[in-house]
Amino acid sequence: MTMKYWLELYAVLIRSSIRSRMQYRFNFALGTLLAAIIQIAEFLMIAIILNKFGAVKGWSLYEVGYLFAVMTLSKTLYRTFASDVHHLERYLTTGELDQLLTRPVPILLALMSQNVRLMPGELLQGGGILYWSMHGLIASGQITWTALPYTLVVIAIGAVILFSIGLATATAGFWTTRIEELQTLTEDASQTAARYPLVLYPAWLRSLLLVAIPVGFVNYVPSLYILRGEYGPWLICAIALLAAIVLGLAMKFWKFGLSRYQSTGS
Repeated sequence: MTMKYWLELYAVLIRSSIRSRMQYRFNFALGTLLAAIIQIAEFLMIAIILNKFGAVKGWSLYEVGYLFAVMTLSKTLYRTFASDVHHLERYLTTGELDQLLTRPVPILLALMSQNVRLMPGELLQGGGILYWSMHGLIASGQITWTALPYTLVVIAIGAVILFSIGLATATAGFWTTRIEELQTLTEDASQTAARYPLVLYPAWLRSLLLVAIPVGFVNYVPSLYILRGEYGPWLICAIALLAAIVLGLAMKFWKFGLSRYQSTGS
Protein backbone atom coordinates (compact mmCIF):
# COMPACT_ATOMS: atom_id res chain seq x y z
CA MET A 1 0.00 0.00 0.00
CA THR A 2 1.22 3.50 -0.84
CA MET A 3 2.13 6.33 1.49
CA LYS A 4 -0.84 8.27 0.07
CA TYR A 5 -3.18 5.50 1.22
CA TRP A 6 -1.84 5.56 4.79
CA LEU A 7 -2.00 9.36 4.94
CA GLU A 8 -5.62 9.32 3.78
CA LEU A 9 -6.42 6.64 6.34
CA TYR A 10 -4.72 8.67 9.05
CA ALA A 11 -6.82 11.71 8.09
CA VAL A 12 -10.00 9.62 8.39
CA LEU A 13 -8.97 8.34 11.83
CA ILE A 14 -8.08 11.87 12.94
CA ARG A 15 -11.50 13.22 11.93
CA SER A 16 -13.21 10.38 13.77
CA SER A 17 -11.21 11.07 16.92
CA ILE A 18 -11.95 14.80 16.77
CA ARG A 19 -15.70 14.18 16.38
CA SER A 20 -15.58 11.93 19.41
CA ARG A 21 -13.83 14.52 21.58
CA MET A 22 -16.10 17.36 20.42
CA GLN A 23 -19.11 15.61 21.96
CA TYR A 24 -18.04 17.23 25.23
CA ARG A 25 -17.91 20.84 24.09
CA PHE A 26 -17.92 22.43 27.56
CA ASN A 27 -14.95 20.37 28.74
CA PHE A 28 -13.14 21.23 25.51
CA ALA A 29 -13.78 24.97 25.90
CA LEU A 30 -12.82 24.98 29.59
CA GLY A 31 -9.66 22.99 28.98
CA THR A 32 -8.68 25.33 26.15
CA LEU A 33 -9.20 28.42 28.31
CA LEU A 34 -7.25 27.04 31.28
CA ALA A 35 -4.36 25.90 29.07
CA ALA A 36 -4.09 29.35 27.50
CA ILE A 37 -4.17 31.10 30.89
CA ILE A 38 -1.44 28.86 32.30
CA GLN A 39 0.82 29.39 29.28
CA ILE A 40 0.31 33.16 29.24
CA ALA A 41 0.90 33.44 32.99
CA GLU A 42 4.17 31.53 32.65
CA PHE A 43 5.47 33.85 29.94
CA LEU A 44 4.31 36.96 31.80
CA MET A 45 6.47 35.96 34.77
CA ILE A 46 9.48 35.73 32.46
CA ALA A 47 8.59 39.03 30.81
CA ILE A 48 8.34 40.85 34.14
CA ILE A 49 11.78 39.64 35.22
CA LEU A 50 13.44 40.49 31.90
CA ASN A 51 11.71 43.85 31.71
CA LYS A 52 13.13 44.72 35.13
CA PHE A 53 16.69 43.55 34.55
CA GLY A 54 16.97 43.97 30.78
CA ALA A 55 18.73 41.56 28.45
CA VAL A 56 20.07 38.28 29.84
CA LYS A 57 23.41 37.15 28.42
CA GLY A 58 22.77 39.47 25.47
CA TRP A 59 19.29 38.06 24.72
CA SER A 60 16.47 40.61 24.74
CA LEU A 61 12.90 40.06 25.89
CA TYR A 62 11.72 39.85 22.27
CA GLU A 63 14.31 37.19 21.48
CA VAL A 64 13.34 35.14 24.53
CA GLY A 65 9.70 35.52 23.49
CA TYR A 66 10.61 34.16 20.07
CA LEU A 67 12.31 31.09 21.58
CA PHE A 68 9.35 30.55 23.89
CA ALA A 69 6.82 30.81 21.04
CA VAL A 70 8.65 28.53 18.62
CA MET A 71 9.00 25.81 21.27
CA THR A 72 5.34 26.18 22.26
CA LEU A 73 4.07 25.94 18.68
CA SER A 74 6.32 22.98 17.81
CA LYS A 75 5.16 21.15 20.92
CA THR A 76 1.53 22.00 20.08
CA LEU A 77 1.87 20.44 16.61
CA TYR A 78 3.47 17.32 18.05
CA ARG A 79 0.90 16.85 20.81
CA THR A 80 -2.02 17.60 18.47
CA PHE A 81 -1.23 14.90 15.95
CA ALA A 82 0.51 12.33 18.15
CA SER A 83 -0.83 12.90 21.65
CA ASP A 84 -1.05 9.28 22.71
CA VAL A 85 2.57 8.56 21.79
CA HIS A 86 3.25 10.57 24.95
CA HIS A 87 0.71 8.42 26.83
CA LEU A 88 1.93 5.00 25.73
CA GLU A 89 2.44 3.98 29.38
CA ARG A 90 -1.33 3.78 29.82
CA TYR A 91 -1.64 1.43 26.87
CA LEU A 92 1.11 -0.79 28.25
CA THR A 93 -0.22 -1.01 31.80
CA THR A 94 -3.88 -1.55 30.87
CA GLY A 95 -3.37 -3.86 27.91
CA GLU A 96 -5.01 -1.42 25.49
CA LEU A 97 -2.04 -1.80 23.17
CA ASP A 98 -3.14 -5.38 22.49
CA GLN A 99 -6.40 -4.01 21.07
CA LEU A 100 -4.51 -1.73 18.69
CA LEU A 101 -2.40 -4.67 17.52
CA THR A 102 -5.55 -6.38 16.22
CA ARG A 103 -6.37 -3.49 13.88
CA PRO A 104 -5.47 -3.79 10.19
CA VAL A 105 -3.32 -0.62 10.29
CA PRO A 106 0.26 0.02 11.42
CA ILE A 107 0.34 0.15 15.20
CA LEU A 108 2.01 3.58 15.31
CA LEU A 109 -0.61 5.02 12.96
CA ALA A 110 -3.38 3.60 15.14
CA LEU A 111 -1.75 5.01 18.28
CA MET A 112 -1.26 8.48 16.79
CA SER A 113 -4.91 8.69 15.76
CA GLN A 114 -6.20 7.92 19.25
CA ASN A 115 -7.55 10.81 21.36
CA VAL A 116 -6.42 13.60 19.03
CA ARG A 117 -6.07 16.78 21.08
CA LEU A 118 -7.20 20.08 19.63
CA MET A 119 -5.08 22.73 21.34
CA PRO A 120 -6.35 26.13 20.17
CA GLY A 121 -5.36 27.74 23.47
CA GLU A 122 -1.70 26.83 23.06
CA LEU A 123 -1.86 27.66 19.35
CA LEU A 124 -3.28 31.13 19.94
CA GLN A 125 -0.95 31.79 22.85
CA GLY A 126 2.15 30.68 20.94
CA GLY A 127 1.03 32.55 17.83
CA GLY A 128 0.31 35.69 19.84
CA ILE A 129 3.73 35.71 21.50
CA LEU A 130 5.41 34.95 18.17
CA TYR A 131 3.65 37.92 16.51
CA TRP A 132 4.52 40.22 19.43
CA SER A 133 8.17 39.20 19.54
CA MET A 134 8.70 39.35 15.77
CA HIS A 135 6.90 42.69 15.55
CA GLY A 136 9.23 44.08 18.20
CA LEU A 137 12.32 42.69 16.47
CA ILE A 138 11.20 44.08 13.11
CA ALA A 139 10.46 47.49 14.64
CA SER A 140 13.97 47.57 16.08
CA GLY A 141 15.44 46.68 12.68
CA GLN A 142 16.98 43.43 13.90
CA ILE A 143 15.02 41.28 11.42
CA THR A 144 12.61 41.72 8.52
CA TRP A 145 9.41 39.89 7.62
CA THR A 146 11.48 37.49 5.53
CA ALA A 147 12.16 35.78 8.88
CA LEU A 148 8.53 34.59 8.98
CA PRO A 149 8.72 31.82 6.36
CA TYR A 150 11.93 30.54 7.94
CA THR A 151 10.17 30.51 11.29
CA LEU A 152 7.19 28.53 10.00
CA VAL A 153 9.55 25.95 8.49
CA VAL A 154 11.48 25.76 11.76
CA ILE A 155 8.27 25.19 13.75
CA ALA A 156 7.37 22.23 11.52
CA ILE A 157 10.91 20.82 11.76
CA GLY A 158 10.82 21.32 15.52
CA ALA A 159 7.59 19.31 15.77
CA VAL A 160 9.34 16.42 13.99
CA ILE A 161 12.27 16.58 16.43
CA LEU A 162 9.97 16.64 19.47
CA PHE A 163 7.92 13.76 18.06
CA SER A 164 11.10 11.75 17.52
CA ILE A 165 12.25 12.36 21.10
CA GLY A 166 8.79 11.46 22.39
CA LEU A 167 8.65 8.29 20.29
CA ALA A 168 12.09 7.13 21.42
CA THR A 169 11.14 7.78 25.05
CA ALA A 170 7.85 5.93 24.67
CA THR A 171 9.65 2.97 23.07
CA ALA A 172 11.68 2.51 26.26
CA GLY A 173 8.38 1.50 27.84
CA PHE A 174 8.49 -1.83 26.01
CA TRP A 175 11.22 -2.79 28.48
CA THR A 176 10.43 -0.66 31.55
CA THR A 177 6.62 -0.28 31.24
CA ARG A 178 6.70 2.82 33.44
CA ILE A 179 8.14 5.80 31.56
CA GLU A 180 6.63 8.83 33.29
CA GLU A 181 9.86 9.75 35.11
CA LEU A 182 11.88 9.37 31.92
CA GLN A 183 9.41 11.57 30.03
CA THR A 184 9.81 14.22 32.71
CA LEU A 185 13.49 14.42 31.77
CA THR A 186 13.43 13.93 28.00
CA GLU A 187 10.27 15.92 27.24
CA ASP A 188 8.92 18.15 30.01
CA ALA A 189 12.10 19.39 31.71
CA SER A 190 14.21 19.58 28.54
CA GLN A 191 11.55 21.50 26.60
CA THR A 192 11.07 23.93 29.48
CA ALA A 193 14.83 24.53 29.67
CA ALA A 194 15.07 25.07 25.89
CA ARG A 195 12.53 27.87 26.00
CA TYR A 196 15.39 30.09 27.11
CA PRO A 197 18.76 30.84 25.50
CA LEU A 198 21.10 27.90 26.02
CA VAL A 199 23.95 30.31 26.80
CA LEU A 200 22.37 30.66 30.24
CA TYR A 201 23.37 27.11 31.13
CA PRO A 202 26.71 25.45 31.93
CA ALA A 203 28.51 23.59 29.15
CA TRP A 204 27.43 20.11 30.32
CA LEU A 205 23.75 21.08 30.25
CA ARG A 206 24.06 22.71 26.82
CA SER A 207 25.63 19.50 25.54
CA LEU A 208 22.75 17.50 27.01
CA LEU A 209 20.17 19.72 25.27
CA LEU A 210 21.99 19.62 21.93
CA VAL A 211 23.32 16.07 21.75
CA ALA A 212 21.64 13.62 24.12
CA ILE A 213 18.21 15.29 23.94
CA PRO A 214 18.41 17.61 20.89
CA VAL A 215 15.64 20.04 21.88
CA GLY A 216 18.04 22.94 21.37
CA PHE A 217 17.67 22.43 17.62
CA VAL A 218 13.94 23.16 17.85
CA ASN A 219 14.33 26.88 18.57
CA TYR A 220 17.72 28.04 19.89
CA VAL A 221 20.02 26.89 17.08
CA PRO A 222 17.78 28.11 14.20
CA SER A 223 17.30 31.43 16.00
CA LEU A 224 21.04 32.07 15.69
CA TYR A 225 20.50 32.51 11.95
CA ILE A 226 16.92 33.83 11.85
CA LEU A 227 17.35 36.45 14.58
CA ARG A 228 21.08 37.12 14.51
CA GLY A 229 22.21 36.30 10.98
CA GLU A 230 24.91 33.91 12.19
CA TYR A 231 26.15 31.03 10.03
CA GLY A 232 23.79 31.12 7.00
CA PRO A 233 20.59 29.70 5.51
CA TRP A 234 22.36 26.35 5.23
CA LEU A 235 21.84 26.05 8.99
CA ILE A 236 18.07 25.53 8.49
CA CYS A 237 18.79 22.83 5.89
CA ALA A 238 21.20 21.15 8.29
CA ILE A 239 18.58 21.16 11.05
CA ALA A 240 16.02 19.65 8.65
CA LEU A 241 18.52 16.90 7.81
CA LEU A 242 19.13 16.31 11.52
CA ALA A 243 15.37 16.03 12.10
CA ALA A 244 15.11 13.41 9.34
CA ILE A 245 17.99 11.42 10.86
CA VAL A 246 16.55 11.60 14.38
CA LEU A 247 13.12 10.56 13.08
CA GLY A 248 14.63 7.62 11.19
CA LEU A 249 16.50 6.44 14.28
CA ALA A 250 13.41 6.81 16.46
CA MET A 251 11.34 4.79 13.98
CA LYS A 252 13.94 2.00 13.89
CA PHE A 253 14.06 1.96 17.69
CA TRP A 254 10.24 1.82 17.79
CA LYS A 255 10.12 -1.18 15.43
CA PHE A 256 12.80 -2.94 17.47
CA GLY A 257 10.97 -2.24 20.75
CA LEU A 258 7.64 -3.37 19.32
CA SER A 259 9.20 -6.67 18.28
CA ARG A 260 10.15 -7.19 21.93
CA TYR A 261 6.70 -6.33 23.29
CA GLN A 262 5.08 -8.91 25.54
CA SER A 263 1.34 -8.70 26.10
CA THR A 264 0.09 -8.00 29.60
CA GLY A 265 -2.39 -10.79 29.15
CA SER A 266 -5.19 -8.68 30.57
